Amino acid sequence: MTGHPRPPADGAHTDVCVVGGGPAGLTLALLMLRSGARVTLVERSRSLDRAYRGEILQPGGQALLDALGVLEGARRRGCHEHDGFRLEERGRTLINGDYRRLPGPYNCLLSLPQQHLLTDLLERCRAHPRFTCLTGTKVNGLVEEGGVVRGVVCGGGADGLVVRADCVVGADGRYSTVRKLAGIPYDRIELFDQDVLWCKLTAPATRTVRIFRAGGNPVLAYTSFPDCVQLGWTLPHKGYQALAERGFAHVKERIRAAVPEYADTVDQQLNSFKDVSLLDVFAGSARRWARDGLLLIGDSAHTHSPIGAQGINLAIQDAVAAHPVLCEGLRRRDLSERFLDAVAARRRPETERATRVQVMQSRMMLSTGRVSAAVRPKAAMLVSRTPAYRSVLRRIAYGDQTLRVRSDLFEEGEPATV
Repeated sequence: MTGHPRPPADGAHTDVCVVGGGPAGLTLALLMLRSGARVTLVERSRSLDRAYRGEILQPGGQALLDALGVLEGARRRGCHEHDGFRLEERGRTLINGDYRRLPGPYNCLLSLPQQHLLTDLLERCRAHPRFTCLTGTKVNGLVEEGGVVRGVVCGGGADGLVVRADCVVGADGRYSTVRKLAGIPYDRIELFDQDVLWCKLTAPATRTVRIFRAGGNPVLAYTSFPDCVQLGWTLPHKGYQALAERGFAHVKERIRAAVPEYADTVDQQLNSFKDVSLLDVFAGSARRWARDGLLLIGDSAHTHSPIGAQGINLAIQDAVAAHPVLCEGLRRRDLSERFLDAVAARRRPETERATRVQVMQSRMMLSTGRVSAAVRPKAAMLVSRTPAYRSVLRRIAYGDQTLRVRSDLFEEGEPATV
């Protein structure tokens, strides 16, 4: 697996080509670099200065990032700790998920801007001479030989670039180009009854992630560094278009009604459709996570709802699980689908459990209608007092607690960051 510095020339060979510079892709890139592999990252965006929605790190994700040595640096760039989450209905707390009762030191929900995390990961990757970073570069083809994926084709025409690799890792999100190019079917499952309209407001900080009902549809709210509150207003699945056709003033009034404590701030700071963004909420999974020479991780392999803040954490866990498999595959020169399937064998049960828990949370916290409104308070307060709930809370917080960063596979010494 040892390699040497090389320029990003057409046809250049790398051990691992990671497509997608999100949490899954950059975490895996750093793990492989620290294990002596040559890694090329291909990312279609030119910079990290763009909008991100999900940024809540659960304790399990924090622990893995800390073991990799990046959590402290990312935190120094700015973050916000939350003591837990609350389900509220018209000012009444139905469920209080108190993370401070969990074992330290990661006993909080950490609102950490993705840009801060990705910047720290990218800087550490760039400190390795075996790393090549191709930003502003779109993948539009796979290099295949006898059914085996041997690399990617980027760009087109005279500016086209071929990156040959022992293994291509698709970490390019829920609408993964790599997955589509590989011809891997994807099952979109409409398990959730809501979509989420996101917006950011400059407002005082809070110490709790809240799911609340104050008037109208439920809202997710949490403080985001440095001085923002992120609001996720839920609305019936596929119902946004009809709402938007009535104009932004109508949408704004509906948001004001749903968040009366922020009504004046909404009035002042939300001025057009450019100030809100819609997240199409669905679950989904690739039927295969691997082909000969290709592996999918993160949202490319499985998609989740924002409820329960699982997306980033599952992506990081995927990268940590894929790391020893890729190291062994490179050592044995076996990156076949059969060998790479070990990643899916370990991670698919966990991601499916996460989806089941999210469906349960969605029905408990976000459902609408007279029956659910009458039943929810009693059911929530009853469930929150059972041992089963405490077990579910730990599962939400930690995920697979047997997963560890395989630092024994790292080379000695760590380059200084740029």
